[in-house]
Amino acid sequence: MSRGNKIAALVMVLLGVGIFAFEMRTVNLRAVGHSLATMNLWWLLAGLLVMISSWVVESYVVRMFVEHDGERLSFKSAFRVPLVEQLFNNITPFASGGQPAQLVALMQAGVEGGRASSVLLMKFIVYQFMVLINFVFTLIVGFNQVASRFGALSLLIVFGFVIHVTVIIGLLLVMYYYRFTKKLVAWFVHIAGWFISAERQTRLQTKMDEKIDTFYAESLHLKQAKRKVLKASVLTFIQLLLYYSVPYFVLRSFGIAHLSLVGVMVMHVMIVMIVSLFPIPGGTGGAEYSFKTLFSAFVPGQAQLVLAMLLWRFLTYYLGMLLGGVALAVTPDRMDQAPKEKKIQ
Repeated sequence: MSRGNKIAALVMVLLGVGIFAFEMRTVNLRAVGHSLATMNLWWLLAGLLVMISSWVVESYVVRMFVEHDGERLSFKSAFRVPLVEQLFNNITPFASGGQPAQLVALMQAGVEGGRASSVLLMKFIVYQFMVLINFVFTLIVGFNQVASRFGALSLLIVFGFVIHVTVIIGLLLVMYYYRFTKKLVAWFVHIAGWFISAERQTRLQTKMDEKIDTFYAESLHLKQAKRKVLKASVLTFIQLLLYYSVPYFVLRSFGIAHLSLVGVMVMHVMIVMIVSLFPIPGGTGGAEYSFKTLFSAFVPGQAQLVLAMLLWRFLTYYLGMLLGGVALAVTPDRMDQAPKEKKIQ
């Protein structure tokens, strides 16, 4: 981990501490003490296990895509991948560091670089489609409720949804309309050429062509491995459901019983949609504000709301950073290669 990444991680932790201290300024400390003393730690433990389970499920998706023709990736090495991803997602703008970090983690486990890139691209495609399914369900079930109470937030939710739909449309265009997509992208690059130098335009065109070609090649693999993609889709859907359910267990730990699991999950999905718009690593600031705003209707006291926000943020954000740092220090097992067949004399 580079010095810059360590500084970024420290800055995000300090920023989180600052936000929590700011939120605590108007909270009655006696109420905080009472809330902590009466917490049901079993519910909190359940939330912790659910969060870890989501990473475990993701590690099985990694293994499913990596293993081929008798090769075997140990659970230790596979589990290391989502943890490292969490760390670098959480300290880089728009979670841009997660993919390169996963690539390095797979290569350290003995997966060839080109194949590791292929695995991560397939995993990314499946993940984006499952996220979209969750978003669509959320908008159908809970958007009217949010729009009627929080007008400004509802606009951010719609904007986040539009961005994800745009990503999916782009993926589908490359998969099924390859030549048209290349022409469309070339046209956009040509327009960009009005504002940038010819040299930069050429570099941009070359870069975009390489990305489109790579993605199209991997999309062909996806079409051929339909059964594997279906299994990975089911697992990824379960992974997301586990992650989205974490706030439910946090709120239940404070004795808040009048909760619908589906309702809480819908609210959490909306928070994720909003956070995806913020360039700050982890959507820090926006995540906390969205949680307080959306869940204020469920939590009767200000002390419980701030504490719930802190515990939710720890489980879904800081825990990933912590375990990711530990995972970096762990040497992964090398992938077992398929035994070579002996030649018959």
